[in-house]
Amino acid sequence: MNRKRNILILALVCFFTLGVQHVKADFTFGEPTNLGPTVNSSADDALPSITVNGLTLYFSSERPGGSGNWDIWVSTRTTTSEAWGEPVNLGPSVNTTHWEFSQSISADDLTLYFMSDRPGGSGAADIWITTRATTSDPWDAPVNLGSTVNSSSEEWSPSISADGLELYFASERPGEYGGGDIYVATRATTSDPWDTPVNLEIVNSRTNDTAPSISADGRMLFFQSTRSGGSGSFDIWVTTRETTNAEWSAPVNLGLPVNSSYNDGDPCISADGSILFFWSNHPGGLGGGDLWQVSIEPVVDLNGDGTVDAADMCIIVDHWGTDNALCDIGPMPWGDGVVDVQDMIVLAEHLFEEIPPVEPVE
Repeated sequence: MNRKRNILILALVCFFTLGVQHVKADFTFGEPTNLGPTVNSSADDALPSITVNGLTLYFSSERPGGSGNWDIWVSTRTTTSEAWGEPVNLGPSVNTTHWEFSQSISADDLTLYFMSDRPGGSGAADIWITTRATTSDPWDAPVNLGSTVNSSSEEWSPSISADGLELYFASERPGEYGGGDIYVATRATTSDPWDTPVNLEIVNSRTNDTAPSISADGRMLFFQSTRSGGSGSFDIWVTTRETTNAEWSAPVNLGLPVNSSYNDGDPCISADGSILFFWSNHPGGLGGGDLWQVSIEPVVDLNGDGTVDAADMCIIVDHWGTDNALCDIGPMPWGDGVVDVQDMIVLAEHLFEEIPPVEPVE
């Protein structure tokens, strides 16, 4: 509390003594890093899904030791500063000789959504779920999500929202724009059935738009696409919205250093918004495609003078209580829709740092 008080006092002082410059604040990326030989293999490793606490990583792989074709694997670690442990196959309770991949873990780590082409579905591939009573219990036998969400075509790449009320996924059902479109199904409560899925028209294009990943605050949707304007065949794009009730904006390419001239996709955003996990086959990997991660960092040099200082604090104070994106930098890197003490705390953590020029993602 003393720290917050001191920060606010300093901010108020600078507000009355310095001028304020108005510039755009957003977020930028660090340098992508490979998750390494413990997680990645000489086979294709893809489609990451991370738990809220950042300690369990689910992913899909064609590596040896599975049930056949694509299987779902899981790697764990004790703290977020430690290395990932040896991956474990989820076993016959979930995996079969058919395809099981493209999974999404719920916020409570008790429901796993995934795609499978096993018998008993509605089409060529369906979305299934498996549940468990506690994180110490084994996974139950998977259940098909049903004909409201699944169709006679192919559904894959589910991404469940933090509150469990929105399910984003890809589909090739009739009415799509391209080779795959992103849809969303909603429900009033987690006890209610899913409503009829809706095509995200403003997000989709005439090409492949798949692998959605909804952020924990519901304001950012990352996905992969083959649309024009990217760096490679598949690139990662993002669409944003002001609130969870607002419309999605026109998608923006993440650009370098995340996207490359190779294939980059399967995004998965961490619960705190600080890490983007993704798949790529660009050089530096171990197999046909590897899992990578990249940090997402707020743009804290608000006036662009190369240093985080009192002048930047003044900008925050000047916009206190508003939704101005100039200085909405916390607690997520892209803010939370209101300029408040959360933004001041983030700025204070970088106080007096020298910041090189960056090209923010807007």
